[in-house]
Amino acid sequence: MTIKAIVFDAYGTLFDVQSVAAITEETFPGYGDIITQIWRIKQLEYSWLRSLMGRYADFSTITRESLAYALRCLGLTHDVATFDRIMAKYLHLDLYPDANATLTALKDRKLAILSNGSSDMLNALVRNSGLDRVLDATISIDAKRMFKPHPDAYSLIEERLGTPPADVLFVSSNPWDACGAKAYGLTVAWIERVTPEAMALECVKSDVVTPLTMFKALRMQMDELGLVPDHRIRALSDLPKLVAAS
Repeated sequence: MTIKAIVFDAYGTLFDVQSVAAITEETFPGYGDIITQIWRIKQLEYSWLRSLMGRYADFSTITRESLAYALRCLGLTHDVATFDRIMAKYLHLDLYPDANATLTALKDRKLAILSNGSSDMLNALVRNSGLDRVLDATISIDAKRMFKPHPDAYSLIEERLGTPPADVLFVSSNPWDACGAKAYGLTVAWIERVTPEAMALECVKSDVVTPLTMFKALRMQMDELGLVPDHRIRALSDLPKLVAAS
C-alpha cells in the first residue's frame, strides 16, 4: 500500500469530546459526567436514527437536540444563555495532546478530516485549534446529507482529495467509524485508547460503574460486526512510525 492521504475522524479522534465535561460540571455541579456521557451517546444515536429515517438535520442541530435531551432527562432547568454557553464548547474542544505533533510529522502526505460535523462547526473548531495550518481539507458529510458510517460519507474522500481508497489511510478512535471505513474499502488504523483489560480494572476498582466507564464500554470497544481494522494503535503519536513502515 502506498499511503498518499491520511484522513482523520474529528470528534473523539483528534478532538477530545470528553473535554466538554469542564463546562457541564461548572454549570451543573455534580452532574457534569452524566450530562457529558448522555449528550455524546444521544448525539451519535440521533445521527444514525436520522440517517435511517431519511430525516437529515446537520450535526449542529443534532448536537443541540442531544444536549436538550440530556438536560431534560436529568430534570435540569436552564436558560438560553446557559444552553448556548455549553454548546459553544463544541467549537473549542481540546485537542488530544499528541495531535499537533503527529499531523506535523505527517505533513508530506495529504492530510484531511472527514467528520459528521456540520461545515460551520468543523471549520470553527479547526480554526480555533490551529489545525487549519496543517490540514489540506476539512470534509463534512453535509454534502451527502448522510452520516457515517453510511458508505456515501466515505465516498467524499476521493471526491474531495482525488485520492482513490487504495491509497488512503483512515484513522479513527471510534469503533463504529473504523468498521464503516473498513466496510467501504479503506485501509483503517483504529486508535484503541481503552483496552478491555483497562475496562476490567476500572470495574474491579469500584463498586459503582461511572457514566464515563459505561461510555467507554459502549462506544470505545471494538464492535462485533465481522470487520477488523488493518492496524491497532494506542495513540495518535504511533501513526508516524506506522506510516513510515508502510
